[in-house]
Amino acid sequence: MNKKKSMKNPGDDEIRRILIESRRVAVVGLSPKPQRDSNMVARYLIEHGYDIIPINPGQKEILGFKCYRNISEIPHSIDILNIFLNPSRVPPVVDQAIEKGIKIIWMQLGVINQDAIEKALNYGITVIYDRCIKQEHSRLIT
Repeated sequence: MNKKKSMKNPGDDEIRRILIESRRVAVVGLSPKPQRDSNMVARYLIEHGYDIIPINPGQKEILGFKCYRNISEIPHSIDILNIFLNPSRVPPVVDQAIEKGIKIIWMQLGVINQDAIEKALNYGITVIYDRCIKQEHSRLIT
């Protein structure tokens, strides 16, 4: 995979389609603390009918859901991989997403790792970055 793809977010129509068609969201870096953005976003998604899969190696359960240490441990398919991590920690997560065959990666506000984005795009993965899935859902769906 050596062809470079343009690094830009999908348009509103594509994001709307993704949010309507996708139901299972794995959240990398989901915090058990209710005041953290990742926790607030996950609760919002649950309230709007999404299945949440927490990924946080330091936890056994978050928001009543079994928590996984990494993407590889998840026994079922994932529609959207939502990332709440420091951008420097994103590349290995993207590698795991490629191995798992995940088709959509969503990097939250402030999460931009150009190399990881380009790699995912080169593998045919749709990447949304530096946007909040909760804000986009609220703006485009509700």
